[in-house]
Amino acid sequence: MITLFENLQSVITTIIGTLIVLYLISTAINFIRQTERGLVERFGKYDRFAEPGLKIIIPLIERIEVVNITERMVDAAKQEIITKDKLNASVDAQIYFKVKADEESVKNSVYSVDDVELQTVSLARTTLRNIVGTTTLTDANSGRDTINSALLIALVKETKAWGIDILRTELKEIDPPKQVQDSMNQVVVAENEKTAAVDFASAAETQADGIKRASIKKAEGVKEALILEATGKAEALTLVNNAVENTFTEKAQMLRKLETVEVSLANNTKIVLPADGQLINVISELAGTPLIIDTKNQPKKK
Repeated sequence: MITLFENLQSVITTIIGTLIVLYLISTAINFIRQTERGLVERFGKYDRFAEPGLKIIIPLIERIEVVNITERMVDAAKQEIITKDKLNASVDAQIYFKVKADEESVKNSVYSVDDVELQTVSLARTTLRNIVGTTTLTDANSGRDTINSALLIALVKETKAWGIDILRTELKEIDPPKQVQDSMNQVVVAENEKTAAVDFASAAETQADGIKRASIKKAEGVKEALILEATGKAEALTLVNNAVENTFTEKAQMLRKLETVEVSLANNTKIVLPADGQLINVISELAGTPLIIDTKNQPKKK
């Protein structure tokens, strides 16, 4: 009976010893991922920096603090802030940051600040109250980029010793009280209706102007056509008048010649012209009467 008890006790001791050994081995062997860095402490004091890979520590004597170095997003949580124009605005923001991968920065993120994520959120909330509290609600809504920039600059400055990079900040929402929101909505609706009315009036004016220009062009076209038609008739009439006048002149000259011939040939009258005269003998042309040139009475040339 005693032997059985002793055997059982020996088995239990062996099992417990094995479990302790397995536990110590499991705590001694650590794997650091690519997205992490480690700080190894010996008896509570920083000893060495752990890069990604397999790391062996001394159980019960050393411990390893693993730090995530990937980008993280924290919500600053919605809070009520009194704006410069005495309105309660519900403000929420998000902060994106990461612990820098170098040894000094990882150490600062653990030893220089108690909880880097919690304190970043707290700092962001306080900074938001200071920024939004100095602006009106309208300016805050229209100047979100300005608020984001101011918040980012403040956080970068205040967390310089924490070993982190503040990558960006985003103002999620700035919600005014319901009564103010309703009033703002009414203003927006009124502005939209005003813009629509102006656009409609402008379109109607443009259409009327187009019709007016078309009418003017049409009237100008009719006017030009009438002018061209009148000019053509006047030119045609001028040509006709000139032709009639020329014909009349020619007929009158012909009549005059005939009268001259008739007078000249009455009673067989002879017409004597100087030998060197250059007058056209109308009689000779029209009547065919021979022309007698008086050479006796011609002046002698010296």
